[in-house]
Amino acid sequence: MCNDVETPAAGCADGPIVDIKRAYEEPADDDGARILVDRLWPRGRSKAAACLETWAKDVAPSKELRSWFAHVPERFPEFAERYRAELDANPDGVRELTDAMAGHGRVTLVYAAKDPEHNNAVVLRDWLVERGLARRA
Repeated sequence: MCNDVETPAAGCADGPIVDIKRAYEEPADDDGARILVDRLWPRGRSKAAACLETWAKDVAPSKELRSWFAHVPERFPEFAERYRAELDANPDGVRELTDAMAGHGRVTLVYAAKDPEHNNAVVLRDWLVERGLARRA
């Protein structure tokens, strides 16, 4: 069963296509369900302009991990490892996210970081795909 966070089926292909996009980029018709995956609201972005389905802040990295990472690219490999461990230990937060994704053919994970390659949405997208909960765009 693909929506079972505890034991997803390997290679299950019925999850939504998942992509990532910066919160400050304009929403597009092909974004599908837009889900903010940061713990903090993006500065200067109104709720109307963000055009979000939901805000899954409980699946975001912990305050401690976010502060330690400080968006230093050299720390990204360790950040990714620690964040994956947080996701593994957070079935309630993951369930909230997968419930929000359910029924959508396409989902865009929205993040505020300036770096498109070194941020929590990259790690979360890959984690979801690896567990068969989503497909990569």
